Amino acid sequence: ARLRKFFGSDIDEINVFGSYSRGTILPRELDEASDVDILVVFNSDGSSNQTYLNRLKRFAEFYYSSSTIKQSFPTVVLELNHIKFDLVPAYRNFLGRLQIPDKSGDWQSTYPFYFNSQLTELNKNKLSNIKPAIRLCKIWNSSRGHVYESFELETKIVENCRAFSYSITDLFLDVFDEISIFDFHTEWRRNEVRRAKEIASEVRYKVENDWLHLAEDEVKKLV
Repeated sequence: ARLRKFFGSDIDEINVFGSYSRGTILPRELDEASDVDILVVFNSDGSSNQTYLNRLKRFAEFYYSSSTIKQSFPTVVLELNHIKFDLVPAYRNFLGRLQIPDKSGDWQSTYPFYFNSQLTELNKNKLSNIKPAIRLCKIWNSSRGHVYESFELETKIVENCRAFSYSITDLFLDVFDEISIFDFHTEWRRNEVRRAKEIASEVRYKVENDWLHLAEDEVKKLV
């Protein structure tokens, strides 16, 4: 409402996207990096993306002067006590495709809702268990210093989801079967993935032998 009031007819659309819109966001007590992504689609006047970022920063300073406000390219970050927002400027080009800032100072096409529909369909096919499994994996990721970028981890889970896995347990463990230490060049990330794979293997072994309390103790090492 405040965006509409501040910008008026300069704004074409306002859309919430990212993990909040997909239902895979973690509360901030589990992941300090959790934020709500808001796409602010302007009626283009040919300005640079920095100009649009400056406008969003002025909006945040006008309404939230006592909060933490900073530019974290290509977004403006607004951090309140209980929630953090990433404000992303955008416009639609002559083909109707959404454009957002890239790191070079130019614009790039984005399709922020394509993955949402893909995940929604998969979640339905997996008895609504894929989203809880993703959140569990994200807890592991956050607790270990963000081994993966959050969106990268979500897409990897969806891509590697096995056809015969339906329970949260199987979906969760499948992730650690599929991820590879060779996803990374940095040694600490490789070590974290190696550790997670070893623990997940122990969990699966104990579950298959019906040693559920022991399996639970292993899971706690991950989440």
